[in-house]
Amino acid sequence: MAHAHASAALPRIVIVGAGFGGLAAARALRRARAEVTVIDRRNFHLFQPLLYQVATAALSPADISAPIRSVLRGQANARVMLDKVTGIDREQRLVLTEGGRRVPYDHLVLATGARHSYFGRDEEWAALAPGIKTLDDATRLRARILLAFEKAELESDPAKRRALLTFLVIGAGPTGVELAGAIAELARKAVPRDFRTITPESASIVLIEAGQRILPSFREDLAQAAAASLQAMGVTLELGKAVGEVTAEGVSVGGRHMSAGTIVWAAGVKASAAGRWLAAETDRAGRVRVGRDFSVPGAPEIFVIGDAAAHADGQGRLLPGVAPAAKQAGSHVGALIAARLAGSVTPAPFQYRSRGAMATIGRKSAVVDLGRLRLTGLLGWLLWSLAHVWFLVGFRNRVSVATSWLWSYLTWERGARLITGQEIARAEPPPMPAQRREAA
Repeated sequence: MAHAHASAALPRIVIVGAGFGGLAAARALRRARAEVTVIDRRNFHLFQPLLYQVATAALSPADISAPIRSVLRGQANARVMLDKVTGIDREQRLVLTEGGRRVPYDHLVLATGARHSYFGRDEEWAALAPGIKTLDDATRLRARILLAFEKAELESDPAKRRALLTFLVIGAGPTGVELAGAIAELARKAVPRDFRTITPESASIVLIEAGQRILPSFREDLAQAAAASLQAMGVTLELGKAVGEVTAEGVSVGGRHMSAGTIVWAAGVKASAAGRWLAAETDRAGRVRVGRDFSVPGAPEIFVIGDAAAHADGQGRLLPGVAPAAKQAGSHVGALIAARLAGSVTPAPFQYRSRGAMATIGRKSAVVDLGRLRLTGLLGWLLWSLAHVWFLVGFRNRVSVATSWLWSYLTWERGARLITGQEIARAEPPPMPAQRREAA
């Protein structure tokens, strides 16, 4: 009976989210006799590890994104749906969307990623200290940074000018370190050549971290090498100091106020709404607690992967929230579903193979930890560049990406330093409500 039903209607697999995990799951299902539907609220896949380079005008958005439809163009059993998921009906096995669709599934994979966490102060701090998780975040931040230089060029009051040219990055994990290095480079090298009154020394870049050292997930010696590189670029490190307050003027750190024109948040993440949709058990960061095979307890047909999942191995170690981990999880879950549908042997239990940890500090220095092999400086940077182009891009012509990216990166190509209308509106603080009423 089941067999007759299967031949009449193919099993329906719905994947929500076209990040690294979601696309890896879709690809692993390319030979399955099934209908694969990928739902995402954006029409492109984003190469998130390089977002900070868009935010600091080293690359333009098109360099780090690819339309989902072109990524899956060659996969006959996959279709793409541009819509925002708002909930899941587990009883009826339906995915509910903002566009009013009710998409039925036999197997569901949630790969919905994470957003910033402001430790309970989201409402107040999010607008003042934006993070970068999306392309819109990155272009908005780029507008903010470039506007700060434009305003400083025309500002005659020294105190206001100093504040405008102060950039605070909160959180010293890989994102914070990479951002601080990139802003320092922009301020010290690219910008002074084009402005008349801004010198390389006039900008101040401060990296704030509540812990005792930067890059807590890296080994001590590599973290120290990264700290030395940042300081050589003129970045001030404020370690062991938690942020007490964020305002439009700056932040209070360790009991003192620091004025700043631009504040960037790189301190913490919380998972997307997947746990709420499923009414499933979540951890403190809102990630769904999943079994060893990434399935939701009590619902073997629902899987959660990537930053939305809290997945522990046999020793209780949590899977890190990095792109290679999401890709490996996606491939595993896709292969598992394909094997179930084909009635063949299911793959061996999931084992994360760490590709090592990497962080780059500007254009010629990086720290790379591949277990036995540890590199810093230029060698580390070359390996970091190769790895990013090779492992992560994966779906575009690597040669053209590598050449255009390296060219724009090494020559300080200025094409990405644009402030466009929509971004200006969002980068500027909102007007007072009273003014809005008068204008109306």
